[in-house]
Amino acid sequence: MNVDLSLEFLRVVEQAAIACAHTMGQGDRHGSDRAAVEAMRRCMDGLAIDGTIVIGEGERDQAPMLYIGEKVGRGAAGGHDFPKVDIAVDPLEGTNLCATGAANAIAVLAAATHGGLLHAPDLYMEKLVVGPSSRDAVDLDAPVADNLKAIARRLDRRVEDLVVIVLDRDRHAKLIADIRATGARIRLITDGDLSAGIAAAVQGSGVHAVMGIGGAPEGVLTAAAMRCLNGEILARLVVRTAQDLERSQAMGIKDIKQVYRSTDLASGRSIIFAATGVTEGTLMKGVRFFGDGTRTSSLVMQNDPHQIRFVDTIHVHQGMDVKVRF
Repeated sequence: MNVDLSLEFLRVVEQAAIACAHTMGQGDRHGSDRAAVEAMRRCMDGLAIDGTIVIGEGERDQAPMLYIGEKVGRGAAGGHDFPKVDIAVDPLEGTNLCATGAANAIAVLAAATHGGLLHAPDLYMEKLVVGPSSRDAVDLDAPVADNLKAIARRLDRRVEDLVVIVLDRDRHAKLIADIRATGARIRLITDGDLSAGIAAAVQGSGVHAVMGIGGAPEGVLTAAAMRCLNGEILARLVVRTAQDLERSQAMGIKDIKQVYRSTDLASGRSIIFAATGVTEGTLMKGVRFFGDGTRTSSLVMQNDPHQIRFVDTIHVHQGMDVKVRF
């Protein structure tokens, strides 16, 4: 990616967020997701790229748009020398959050030079996400108490001062008990471990780690964010059945026991990560509609050149008497 596509990808996630924000609180999670997917696909069609979806809405026979392997951008028709870009998308991370109007729903994508994002199967993945200070201090196989002590030492604070985000799932009963036994505080969330992972890598967010089992595709997107934020994700696929193993091997996974780091999941020399808030969140405000336009809050990051931008955009409607509001 020799050209700076970050603002182009920003426009993609902004349009996806605006589209699904119109459905917020209506209780239709599938309708919210469909609105985001359609807007993201429509916007991506105009980009000057030869793009391939490597993480998307599912296999081709299950997802009509943004399926794994789908070609996007103006290069999809062939005949032009557009840059080859691999793209991972989650048009609406937190479909339930949007449907109920809860916090931290986002529209998100990551892009990398060709071959720069792991083709992760749609399985579960063990994850441990920390910020820059703790990136070399933790081990996915270490006891919870040891990892939290290591994080506390790196942050020069007590374990009791730490906040760990965990998905509120039955499978995390022992993990939650182990964290509580150390005295650390827990923030249980119903959905959205990707946005939680980003928060863990941003100083001042009040989040110091994310632990537990979540989706593997979201793990790749988190890794792309970590490449830009200098945080770290440690992750390993959860392969429980022969079918899981077959799906992993079909995606090119050779070692199902491998512990991945951010540079394994998002290995591209050039990484772009873009996200726009749909509902109010820790780092980004949700989409706000007013009479003469729409306001969005986004995070756009890249590692080459290395820059992180928080972008507040007012999308002004056409008209002679438009009033821009602060």
